[in-house]
Amino acid sequence: MKRFTMEEVGWTPRIPPIEEATATPAQRAALDACPPAQRGSAYFRTLANDPGSLGERGALFNTVMYAPRGLPRADREFSTAVVSMANGCVYCTSVHARRFADLSKQREAMQRVLEEGHGVETDPRRRAIADFSERLTLTPGAVTAAELAPLRAAGLDELELLDLVHSIAMFANANRLMQSLGETEAPG
Repeated sequence: MKRFTMEEVGWTPRIPPIEEATATPAQRAALDACPPAQRGSAYFRTLANDPGSLGERGALFNTVMYAPRGLPRADREFSTAVVSMANGCVYCTSVHARRFADLSKQREAMQRVLEEGHGVETDPRRRAIADFSERLTLTPGAVTAAELAPLRAAGLDELELLDLVHSIAMFANANRLMQSLGETEAPG
């Protein structure tokens, strides 16, 4: 499956997720630290096999994606959808494309990016974010400081630039975990 979509897609773990009835106190505490909507998912219950890692991952994810200042949340969601597309992660693309569409009310713009790639983006800010997100994802060692210029020209300040890099880096890890620990299922 390589078609990107905003529809909900499934995910089947390759190792058994923990069950709430048999979870250790450390596993329950790690899940409790995750956003409520994610605690029962097979993905987070799979990550709870290593509660220390899940606890650290959850705290970092929440700080990067839900920080109250800096890069607007819709921009973070747009960037992580582009990163997830570059990494071929259909599940993460669907989640973050949907969140961008909900936050920005720009569902049609996101749908075009999913169908035709981010080169169709006409909004200068989103285009700069998408270009940089894909470049840092695909060729992190080749990115230079000069490549921040289009982002600054599109209005991003220094804190927003740092938030953008944090969210791109977070999804280098998140996409690999999702793709390594299970398989995406096509929408029903």
